[in-house]
Amino acid sequence: MYHTTRRSVLRGSLALAAARTLVGPHFARAAATSASVWFTQGFVQDEDTSLRKAVADYEKQSGNKIELSITPFAPERQKIIAAITSGVVPDVMVSNPTEILHIYAWQDRWVDVSDVVDTQRAKFSDTALLSAQAYNSVTKKRGTYGVPVRAAVVPCHIWKSLVEKAGMKLEDVPKTWDAYFDFFKKVQDALRKQGERKVYGLGFQVTASGVDPYNLFMAFLVAYGGKDIVTRDGQLHLDDPRVKQAAIKAVAYLGGAYRDGYVPPSAINWNDADDNNAFHAKLMVMDVDGTLSTEVAIKEKHPEWYFNEIVTHGSPGYPNDNQGKPVPSIVGITNLLVPKGAKNVTVAKEFMKYFIQPKVIGEFVELGLGRWLPVMPALAKSAFWQNPKDPHLKGYVQQGLLGPTQPDYYVYNLAMAEVRNQQVWSTAMIDVAKEGAKPEAAIDKAFKRTEEIFAKYRVA
Repeated sequence: MYHTTRRSVLRGSLALAAARTLVGPHFARAAATSASVWFTQGFVQDEDTSLRKAVADYEKQSGNKIELSITPFAPERQKIIAAITSGVVPDVMVSNPTEILHIYAWQDRWVDVSDVVDTQRAKFSDTALLSAQAYNSVTKKRGTYGVPVRAAVVPCHIWKSLVEKAGMKLEDVPKTWDAYFDFFKKVQDALRKQGERKVYGLGFQVTASGVDPYNLFMAFLVAYGGKDIVTRDGQLHLDDPRVKQAAIKAVAYLGGAYRDGYVPPSAINWNDADDNNAFHAKLMVMDVDGTLSTEVAIKEKHPEWYFNEIVTHGSPGYPNDNQGKPVPSIVGITNLLVPKGAKNVTVAKEFMKYFIQPKVIGEFVELGLGRWLPVMPALAKSAFWQNPKDPHLKGYVQQGLLGPTQPDYYVYNLAMAEVRNQQVWSTAMIDVAKEGAKPEAAIDKAFKRTEEIFAKYRVA
């Protein structure tokens, strides 16, 4: 992530669907009480402004006081770990990173919040509800420990202007997986013939840093038929031939694209912000990267880029698989959590019940410029998300909420979070891209390490 200039909060009232009518929960006004809430600092200031508005509205309606702490992403992660380790915890914290819900649910560190989720259960997406659940190794069962508040998906970001410079049109982009990405190789080839030596077709994060390479590999794994690598029961299926073949194809395509010169050479050392910066510098024609941070970052400074030159491919989602069938997108869900040891659980739950009302939570993501997605399908119908003048929002919400989606695999088994953090798939991609390894050998090594990690997380 990186910083950008502040943009003013959206003007005018939001056009809210009937489903978003505010019905306030019961507030205990007899004695004004407080709760402490920790939240991650937004990518743009509008996100923080939106959060503060929701908090102020709650305080006004309830008579309670929220002690809000907004902390940058990395320091807040350290702060959360320190708090849970010491036992000196806030009343509410946000899942930063998202899998922290599952890490500490395993250790029985969260308060059950199913009563909060129940107030809006029928309105949440199935993916959001699944992501709010986690396996508790103490109780030997899954429980609802999270309250979904926002979502993110990994769309494709494309320089329309570079495609056209190559003499091609976005309307000609194929609809199936390999042909779709091969198209951007052809764009690079055409640009090379024009003498352009600094632009690459694909912004693949073939690196061992951050979450981007994991997200990229998993998207290809699912597209190639490896969706059942971990099933809802938390079981690993590396012995499934479809899963193994999908993994081999994924590492072959991603590593091969780098090896063959269609990915910037610097991508081998990128962190999560570097591909955004490289895209803005027009170093590559397209990038596969999470949220709309790529677009939101330049909206104020370069509105002509935002509205005319950059396209977010999200409708109806990713390209279809090579057989023409839809590919589900993996969606990350941010949850609110109540740690065990919190001193004001009653007010914490009241605040969360207020926050997840459709009107409140819908406004929260919209005033944050739509970098995050709503977690209730009905909210995608608002004028904000369906704005025909915005080239990014409609496709983004289609891909991450209205189209086929699934939660990340650590929701089913915490082991997958460790697979990600140990960069198991990144190592396989780099082995192919730089070391000349055969895709089959790279995946054999990655599968062996994955099995070792999963052995530590037995799910009943």
